[in-house]
Amino acid sequence: MIPVRQTRTISDNLRQAAGRLGESDSPRLDAEVLLAFVLGKPRSHLMAWPEHELAAAEQAVFDELIERRRQGVPVAHLTGEREFWSLPLAVEPHTLIPRPDTELLVELALQRLPPDSPSRVADLGTGSGAVALAIASERPRSEVLATDRSPASLQLARRNAHRLGLRNLAFACGNWCDALRDASLDLLVSNPPYIAEADPHLARGDLRHEPRQALAAGAEGLDALGVLAGQAPRVLRPGAWLLLEHGWQQGEDVRQLLSEQGFIEIQTFPDLAGRARVTGGRRSS
Repeated sequence: MIPVRQTRTISDNLRQAAGRLGESDSPRLDAEVLLAFVLGKPRSHLMAWPEHELAAAEQAVFDELIERRRQGVPVAHLTGEREFWSLPLAVEPHTLIPRPDTELLVELALQRLPPDSPSRVADLGTGSGAVALAIASERPRSEVLATDRSPASLQLARRNAHRLGLRNLAFACGNWCDALRDASLDLLVSNPPYIAEADPHLARGDLRHEPRQALAAGAEGLDALGVLAGQAPRVLRPGAWLLLEHGWQQGEDVRQLLSEQGFIEIQTFPDLAGRARVTGGRRSS
């Protein structure tokens, strides 16, 4: 039951809301993001004005959002936005919510793209466009192609590109490399679905509200990764890189998939928590 609404200070709201969101992985952060959203202010405003009292209408909206978050609705779906690589991205329930771990994929991509030289890059399964847009923003001389099999996802990615004023992108609808035809790429990146179909985590937390087809891929979570490893050599230039995000226990499996397709210099890279997160290799000449 939603509690009786009454106006409270910013400090009181954050304390009480964090207590109500105790099952969240980040209750205080969730409360701050939602309150800043309601007030139309940055989170720093909450720290600067802790004794500010909310107007009755603001209080009612905040209480409703906290209740929906307590019921499991992701914060990004409540605000319609998620920051990725310092870029504000619109998100919708039919796309995966961008996560900080995926910024490693962007970092590794940028290391392989000279800032002052033209290059051709593809982000497969782009969703909201997070990875493609981050790369395009950092490498304006690169031509970045974002693909997805979902027309609705591509429409969202296009809107995000327009909002950010990024023009060095193109968009194509299709399943993995089928959308690329015979493109000769300098780099291919993807954050594909990699969770096992029967993984119990799919029924917990924010994952319950995200599209299953963007999360799960086969009995071991390797189906999409296997397809990408097999198709990538056709669209990469000799010596070009393939970078794939995957689950923290899948590094050895993905290295094997790339080895079977003749990739060289295969490496697995850890995220900030030290867990295997991205595996990459170069197409042999």
